[in-house]
Amino acid sequence: MEKEFKVELSSDAKKVPTRVAFIKSRTAARVRKQDETEMVMTVPNLVIREIIAFEVLVIVLAVLSLAFNAPLEWAANPIHTPNPAKAPWYFLGLQELLHYFPPVVAGVILPTLVVLALVAIPYFRINLKQDGLWKEHRWQTLAVVCTVVGGVSIILLLFQVYDMLIPTLIITAFMLWPYFSRKEHGLVGWLGARPVQWWVMTWFVVIVIVLTAVGTLFRGPEWSWTWPWQHIY
Repeated sequence: MEKEFKVELSSDAKKVPTRVAFIKSRTAARVRKQDETEMVMTVPNLVIREIIAFEVLVIVLAVLSLAFNAPLEWAANPIHTPNPAKAPWYFLGLQELLHYFPPVVAGVILPTLVVLALVAIPYFRINLKQDGLWKEHRWQTLAVVCTVVGGVSIILLLFQVYDMLIPTLIITAFMLWPYFSRKEHGLVGWLGARPVQWWVMTWFVVIVIVLTAVGTLFRGPEWSWTWPWQHIY
């Protein structure tokens, strides 16, 4: 069925989508009117929300301080040092590595490699593809994953770093699940659509959380393994 077209003058491209433009010589085609985006002012719209969030946070901290005592220790005494002497929580992961690896490896080599990686990232192509890990070159990808994970697992096993070995094997199992499964929907499909950078970042975050949790909850005198509910006398 042919449509009937009506020729009329109009400057609104939304009302008249089918258009014939006559541009004179030395005349540029310009958009005279743009859609105005709805905007709000920072003051008071955003500032009021921030003040309310700040007041709620202060109230929550005040209630918690009334219900629970702060975990403060005694005054610093060079004669009586705590056992174990734990670093702040954000350094407990590194302190946990010092328990397994030689000090040069955990305290110098590994942090240096991390800093060098951060320095080198801007000089490489960081706009990686967001395609799933197993979308292309499945066999080659499987060989690379098994080689890398196998090498890392052997090193961790030699040093008996089970805190890192167990999460690494668990994440690898989830990584390989879409490869051996024929399902393409649900959790398997979602895991299969994750790119390689997502898996690397997930492994790094999980390792940091596990090492910090182990150093906080499961390390007792002489940095020995201690369950949180055990009473040490």
